[in-house]
Amino acid sequence: MSLADILPATAFPVLLVFARVGSAMMVLPGIGDLYVPQRWRLLLAMALAGIVAGVVGPSLPALPASPATLLALLFGEIVVGLFLGTVARLLLAALETAGQIVSLQLGLSAATVFNPAAAQQGAITGAFLMMLGTLLVLLTDAHHLMIRAVVDSYALFTPGSASAFGDFAEAMSKLVSGTFRLAVELSAPLILVGVVFYTALGLVSRLMPQLQIFFIVVPIQIVGGVFVFAVTLAAVMRWFHQAFLDGISLYVTP
Repeated sequence: MSLADILPATAFPVLLVFARVGSAMMVLPGIGDLYVPQRWRLLLAMALAGIVAGVVGPSLPALPASPATLLALLFGEIVVGLFLGTVARLLLAALETAGQIVSLQLGLSAATVFNPAAAQQGAITGAFLMMLGTLLVLLTDAHHLMIRAVVDSYALFTPGSASAFGDFAEAMSKLVSGTFRLAVELSAPLILVGVVFYTALGLVSRLMPQLQIFFIVVPIQIVGGVFVFAVTLAAVMRWFHQAFLDGISLYVTP
């Protein structure tokens, strides 16, 4: 057997695994963020592809005879990888949504900064929560769970089999609704404080119409909201961390 026959058969498993692993690494939180150099992400994806290919190699299909079949196979692997990475990304995005809600309750909706985790402008509380959430994921080794889920996905989504696009769409719709529910749960303390505060504000404005509510209330709203936010932050992040682990285990772990 010549080198021209051995080389494609040897490189094909790594290429096939790299299509899934690289797609997932492109969007995984903490790994696929904008502030992580692209070269590092590429090197990490290539290293993982080489390791994983040696483990799942027997379950991979043979090298297709036609380029069209090869492209279809690679496309299916890229879709699976993007799905796995997007699940973790959406779970982290719950913090950004919660930060938007918190900023409205604090009266800081106009205070926007560049959020490197979301690669766009956002509320200052949303950027803070997303960066804190990413740090929490990395410090608690939850990124190991994400990488392990990508490897274990070969037992759930066999390469070369028909991609379950319908199941992907259903899972994503449930995940989006669950992410919004999680964001409301994380911001619940500030929502409760806001309801009580604005109710009291309405009563005061009706009892004393001549009082300049805006100049008096805004500092109280910001200071009181920041105090409640600081007191409940630890519990909120513990709630998010557990929800993040449960979401990864539910959607991408066989």
